[in-house]
Amino acid sequence: MLLQLNNVEVRYGPIRALRDVSLAVDQGEIVALLGANGAGKSTTLRTISGLVRPVSGTVFFDGKPIQRVPSHDVVALGIGHVPEGRRIFPMMTVLENLEMGAYLHRGNFSENLTRVFSLFPVLAERRKQDGGTLSGGEQQMLAIARSLMSSPRLLLFDEPSMGLAPMFVKTIFQIIREIRDEGTTILLVEQNASQALHLADRAYVLENGSIVMADRADVLLQDPRVRAAYLGEGAA
Repeated sequence: MLLQLNNVEVRYGPIRALRDVSLAVDQGEIVALLGANGAGKSTTLRTISGLVRPVSGTVFFDGKPIQRVPSHDVVALGIGHVPEGRRIFPMMTVLENLEMGAYLHRGNFSENLTRVFSLFPVLAERRKQDGGTLSGGEQQMLAIARSLMSSPRLLLFDEPSMGLAPMFVKTIFQIIREIRDEGTTILLVEQNASQALHLADRAYVLENGSIVMADRADVLLQDPRVRAAYLGEGAA
């Protein structure tokens, strides 16, 4: 198992943001994490990437506990994080943003640059353009490309389709699948539950900081509770 969380609890002051969360992601999978706003999805990703420390429980990556590892060292281990809201450097060029993503140099910079430019040809065309002048969809592409520059084995996506036009949403999901097909494992947080479940191999459902459902994505896609809560359909 590439990633495993065992009974992870996270608190923000008196608030329990995660309650005994256990999940696993195997090498080569796309696993979706579904839930309403405030369910704990982003907190789960931030805990994995070292931005939040759990008060109890263990996060294993490639069999080793990492819940006390600083975030920059988590990146060096091979975990990339595409955060909600993109968070590119708007006053830096596209190329400078990509250079920031490669600062740990886990792979060959030129090879990684060629790879991301093949995935995102528009970024190659705009490599000298400031990130803040790109469209929302192009900024999301840049955020993904920046994370790929560190050659991650596991890539965490936090709401990659948020705020994007439908044409860009389709493109982003196609790219996520291609990234997986090239060998990078994916843990995906996405409020577009239908898109996420059609893309993923398996999925977990978070409610109030706890895992309440877990199954193959195709099974959850047909579950009346999931359809009612996340797909806007009446329960059967």
